[in-house]
Amino acid sequence: MTDPASYRPAPGSIPAKPGVYRFRDPHGRVVYVGKAKSLRARLANYFQDPAQLHPRTRQMVTTASSVDWTVVRSEVEALILEHTWIKQYDPRFNVVFKDDKSYPYLAVTMNEQYPRMQVMRGDRRKGVRYFGPYAKAWAIRETVDTLLTALPMRTCAPGVFRKAERQGRPCLLGYIDKCAAPCVGRVSEEEHRELAERVCQVLAGDAKSIVRDLTRSMQAAAEREDFEAAARARDRLRALDNVMARNAIVLAAGVDADVFSLADDELEAAAHVFHVRDGRIAGERGWVVDKPEPLDPAGMVGQLVQEAYGAAEREEIPTEVLVPFLPDDAPALTEWLSGVRGAKVSMRVPSRGKKAELAQTGAGNATQVLEQHRLKRASDLTTRSAALQELQDALALDQAPLRIECYDISHTQGTNQVGSMVVFEDAIARKAEYRQFSIADAVDDTAAMHEVLSRRFRRYLEESQLPPEERESARFAYPPQLVVVDGGLPQVNAARRTLDEVGVPEIAVVGLAKRLEEVWVPGDDFPVILPRGSEALYLLQRVRDEAHRFAIKNHRAKRTKAMKVSQLDQVAGVGPTRAKALITHFGSLARLKEASIEQIALVPGVGDGTARTVYAALHGEGGMLGA
Repeated sequence: MTDPASYRPAPGSIPAKPGVYRFRDPHGRVVYVGKAKSLRARLANYFQDPAQLHPRTRQMVTTASSVDWTVVRSEVEALILEHTWIKQYDPRFNVVFKDDKSYPYLAVTMNEQYPRMQVMRGDRRKGVRYFGPYAKAWAIRETVDTLLTALPMRTCAPGVFRKAERQGRPCLLGYIDKCAAPCVGRVSEEEHRELAERVCQVLAGDAKSIVRDLTRSMQAAAEREDFEAAARARDRLRALDNVMARNAIVLAAGVDADVFSLADDELEAAAHVFHVRDGRIAGERGWVVDKPEPLDPAGMVGQLVQEAYGAAEREEIPTEVLVPFLPDDAPALTEWLSGVRGAKVSMRVPSRGKKAELAQTGAGNATQVLEQHRLKRASDLTTRSAALQELQDALALDQAPLRIECYDISHTQGTNQVGSMVVFEDAIARKAEYRQFSIADAVDDTAAMHEVLSRRFRRYLEESQLPPEERESARFAYPPQLVVVDGGLPQVNAARRTLDEVGVPEIAVVGLAKRLEEVWVPGDDFPVILPRGSEALYLLQRVRDEAHRFAIKNHRAKRTKAMKVSQLDQVAGVGPTRAKALITHFGSLARLKEASIEQIALVPGVGDGTARTVYAALHGEGGMLGA
């Protein structure tokens, strides 16, 4: 723990202007990010008598060892910069709303040559239009199946699309008129993109123009007695009606609003939003959050709005944002949202009518989300805390190993060697912190582990001397409390010697032997035996198995790459560009081997002479390799 007085900025050195500030721990890691209308007034609150601070604020300022700030021109700029830094640093003392589950979206990939409609989860991609999120994936698939009757756009995976292109024959959906089959040229690229735009229009809640066009087509076909065309138009109209009927009408037609609700208590909170487009519920979403900083409901709503719209596109922001409490920085938030949308956005608390009723329904959903989160969190947090405490006691560590790193080596008879480093913080895998190390071939496992540990901790010593602003982008600047290696006493002793040689003797090392799952400590002739059902052993096993999985994954990728390029790289006249074109065209080296000389010659950039050379090289005919 540090004394906040030891790093308090000099009086008068803090500007009385809007800005964003960062508290850092002794290793330079950002532990808290905040914004302020006046940096001087806000930061002064943190450096008063610690006994007067809220317990969680007191914990933050005693964990930190320095503070810096950036002055901006307005509250809106401070809002944007704060959100960016929270996403970048993931500070442990900031309130960060996270999805209570991975909600599915219905997405249209407008960034592709032939846009595709599909169900998507996870991070958003640039150039993809998202609709939802929805509570149930099956409901989206039913909507897609019905919508394809009216607007048959592409839904197939890239592999299926390329196969249909090569064969000149569409898939089943093309035959049953649920795909316009751009893969075989039934519609042009421009016509299919127009079809995708109309799908987006319907999913956004506006089907009026499409319904009008289909009605005219049906009537015109009936007048000329083309009853088959009239029947197809009728079926498409019914399909559109079914799609629109799936979403309940809750507000007046033409109303676009997001209705937020919050369930809040002292230590945690949950939130819920209904996305209403053209008066219909187009989707919903929930968040959960632990509260490492004390925030009132208005402050929580401010953070929630930033989280909900931090990565939003212009068309995703409605004209109305309805919230349970008006945030303190509501003017800055509405100015920011209006800027992103390119039109005015209002934010208010609904007090009566259908909007207030919908907000009340959302509040019930938020309460349910919070209760489910509590049940899951109570079990998970208790288990993780027990595992870390058991490890501390069993290994006689000075503190609980909040950061654990595990290392493994993978190779095939000494070739394509790869070292892996996986990281667990608070007993949870931090995949963004994983690292891989490429190692020269013909190095035995002990020497390979020595190389990996040496490289990692020498980089740590170098980067720990960097200024805080440079340490932010460093890859190895933060040390673990515990290093785990796969193996018994010889391996763990070798790892201990490596860390001592590098100059980090304070970092604990253990080995986990697979045969009997014994935990070996350097210098001890007998292992530590953890009970078979203990949470500590289960945690070590998860860490070890994850390192093994990550190492094998990277080794296989390295080996596959070597196998793919080695044979083609040895063919005279085939450079990286032609090799890539060949593999891309055929999909794999195995399929390339099955191709004839004539088929190889069809690849752009590959002529008859090169095709014969490639064919001979891949089929072992002498005199064709090398040069």
